[in-house]
Amino acid sequence: MSVFASLVGRLADLLQPVFGVSAAAAAIVLFTALVRLLVHPLSRAAARGQKARAALQPRIAELRRKHRHNPERLQRAVLELHTAEKVSPVSGCLPSLLQLPAFFLLYHLFSSETIGGRANELLGHRLLGAPLGGRWADALGDGGVFGGAGLVYLGLFAVVAVVAWFSYRLSRGMMAAQPVVAGAGDGEQVPGVGAVVKVMPFMSFFTLVTVAVMPLAAGLYMATSTAWSVVERAVLYR
Repeated sequence: MSVFASLVGRLADLLQPVFGVSAAAAAIVLFTALVRLLVHPLSRAAARGQKARAALQPRIAELRRKHRHNPERLQRAVLELHTAEKVSPVSGCLPSLLQLPAFFLLYHLFSSETIGGRANELLGHRLLGAPLGGRWADALGDGGVFGGAGLVYLGLFAVVAVVAWFSYRLSRGMMAAQPVVAGAGDGEQVPGVGAVVKVMPFMSFFTLVTVAVMPLAAGLYMATSTAWSVVERAVLYR
């Protein structure tokens, strides 16, 4: 983790002349953008895979009608279809999974008092009036909602809420354009899929909860990453 801390520190030093006391916060945003840029090729592949899976839905619906009384045979037939068409049913998860190590490193970096046996100097960095290692609860106890740190969180919540709203609209539009995914092709729904389809668009608002309970640095990562995701999905899935 000391190498990771050194990377964030160096980025902060480079950005210091432009962003001043908020250089470390700007470094986190830049670091997040670099991570997303690295996994962008996988995101493009995931988008192609999603479109390919959507194109297979009529054939999968036919398989469901044909093997509706034999779930095991249906599962094998669907897997064989994906294999024959060279479509991976889990490719869309890879971009998110590859981002998890960076997120957890950042979380631990701004949650640890010491790094490599020395005091964690990054905890002293701030975004305007809010320490990057602090949480919303700390801001509420130090000045309240409209205190210096509280206003920083209110601004971040506003940004995350706007991004979540656009993500919600985008998810609803994508699901409306592919209604066959939720159906079995014979007027019946696959058990549980209907509930998932209804709830999934609202998952974007869960980011508000994570930003509220995690260190501000991790919240910045989440806000930047979700904003990138919305723009990326709007372009790749258009």
